[in-house]
Amino acid sequence: MQHLHREIEYLKKEIIRESGLVETNLRESVKALMTRDLELAQEIAARDHIIDALEVEVEEECLKIFALYQPVAVDLRYLVAFLKLNNDLERIGDLATNIAERAVSLAVKDRLDIPAEIPRMSELVQKMLKDTLDALVDLDSKKAKSVIREDDSVDSLHHSMYQIVGDKIQADPEHVGNWLEILAVSRYLERIADHCTNIAEDVEYMLSGRIQRHISTH
Repeated sequence: MQHLHREIEYLKKEIIRESGLVETNLRESVKALMTRDLELAQEIAARDHIIDALEVEVEEECLKIFALYQPVAVDLRYLVAFLKLNNDLERIGDLATNIAERAVSLAVKDRLDIPAEIPRMSELVQKMLKDTLDALVDLDSKKAKSVIREDDSVDSLHHSMYQIVGDKIQADPEHVGNWLEILAVSRYLERIADHCTNIAEDVEYMLSGRIQRHISTH
């Protein structure tokens, strides 16, 4: 049993390390987009493989623990949650890279006035990710529930972007491709918020044993 708990603690540290890398990539990808920093955007896209490798390592470690120790009860819940949130973290890393790739593309094109909804969404999503990771590290149910509630605000901003981008394209058809890239960034941010919500639900599952999907927190 002592060996099992030592393995789980090691696994938790690796997930926290993965979380830190994902958080950095998201923050810097948004910065690269807003500042048209081509070099930073290219750097983020180039280092995504580090997160991918860590995700595989964490998954393999989980499977090894299942095979060696056949955990039950709380330990089993933790490992199931770790497997799920590990996948969500990797997907957030991929989406941050997608934003960086859009930043690379937009940095070499005519400058556009990015709608205020994009930095607002970025701010909300980055806060969701930080709170999600804090909830994971501290096993904080209250913070996890607050993340789940915040997802609605990001959804609302993303939906408003369709009308905004449609209006921009009508007024500026010459740059239709650029505006569609801005809309893609909005979609990536909305999906990151969904993955943050998934992780928050996994933290709730770790603590309570209750699956949180489709349970209203309002």
